[in-house]
Amino acid sequence: MQNEPILTIPELQALTEALSMQWFHKPFQHVVSYNSRLRTTGGRYMLSDHSIEVNPQIEKEFGRDEVVGVIKHELCHYHLHIEGRGYKHGDSDFKALLKKTNSPRFCKSLKSRKLSSRSIRIYSCMQCGLRYERKRRVDTQRYRCGKCHGVLKETK
Repeated sequence: MQNEPILTIPELQALTEALSMQWFHKPFQHVVSYNSRLRTTGGRYMLSDHSIEVNPQIEKEFGRDEVVGVIKHELCHYHLHIEGRGYKHGDSDFKALLKKTNSPRFCKSLKSRKLSSRSIRIYSCMQCGLRYERKRRVDTQRYRCGKCHGVLKETK
């Protein structure tokens, strides 16, 4: 966790516009905002309205430098899409612009995301002892063992 306070929306907009001029020498003329519903990504570029959304959790966990990286990455999508060039992750234009602007290809993995994916539930068949590992809860009243149709019990 960083000690810097989280950016306000006007500060985020000003930062994005400044980064666009500094690294791309072109203006960013659309809206940038936070989207706390983003879970697996640091940000996203919206093709429909040319806006950029940033995951606020990135700034909370990794600080301002990582937010700058996410914004630069999304600006690569933005400027290439506006120009009608290859803006997708696999396109050579996109990869070249990432390298030219020193933008990250991926953002760091969120700690909050890692913790939620580690919770694995273990079920055992009471009859044959077969173990099942699942991320989601299994309704033991409804489902049975696939091998012998015995009763399942959570054994964590």
